[in-house]
Amino acid sequence: MALGIGATFMVLEFAIAFATSSLATLSDATHMLTDVVGLSMALGAIMLAKRSAPTYTRTYGYYRAEVLAALANAVLLFAVAGYVLYEAISRIGEPPEVAGFPVLIAGIAGLGANIASFLLLRSGAKESLNIRGAYLEVLADLIGSVGVLLSAVITLTVGWLYADMIIGVAIGLWVLPRTYILARRSLRILFQHSPEGLDVELVSSTLQALPGVEDVHDLHVWTLTSGMEVASAHLTTAAGANADEVLRSAQEVLANDYHIEHATLQIEGMDSAKRCNELSW
Repeated sequence: MALGIGATFMVLEFAIAFATSSLATLSDATHMLTDVVGLSMALGAIMLAKRSAPTYTRTYGYYRAEVLAALANAVLLFAVAGYVLYEAISRIGEPPEVAGFPVLIAGIAGLGANIASFLLLRSGAKESLNIRGAYLEVLADLIGSVGVLLSAVITLTVGWLYADMIIGVAIGLWVLPRTYILARRSLRILFQHSPEGLDVELVSSTLQALPGVEDVHDLHVWTLTSGMEVASAHLTTAAGANADEVLRSAQEVLANDYHIEHATLQIEGMDSAKRCNELSW
């Protein structure tokens, strides 16, 4: 329902933006477009991931579809921000007259749509990272709608032609930091970097401190998709150590201390560990 509300009022804002030459309304409409596209891609990615279980050829299924959708959304956001800035630069010196009343209607409509979507997504944001992302996007859109309202009020009361352009640029720039964060997080996952905020060196030290563990090597920790961290490691055990107990202790530490539920651990003796040192990577 939140997707339908956003799409409806996005069309309304685009119509008013082109009819009035309002850059503030156009900026907010394009921002809402990215939200609609982002929600659609995230929804499609979730459905694809659920319907396409892992197979022998796709051992992780389509979990990464969500990450690719997020990266595509970030690219779209960058393009939108660039377009708004380009339009603003082209209007310097000769700002067009903007009809304040239609822009005011667009601002009120956009604000109402964002409030409705905000209320619809609020409860689900506590359970799903995808929905929480959409929830935060809608929250940010509220600021854009307030900006459009402010632009309309200034135009109607003072008649300052630059107000619409300045607020339009401000809304466009508001998108950029969140876009950068979204793109960075997506690329970290796609490049299989360690999860943000996780000290892998500390994880290694914790595992090596377990009773019976002599050495930890080939430790890898990465994110499969949002909220799904995965780890693999080789644990070299001391002579006489119980391999089952070492394995159980390591899995418990990873799950309880670092919230890594899916860990593939190989227990090996000193002789087996020598072969790992011979590998080139």
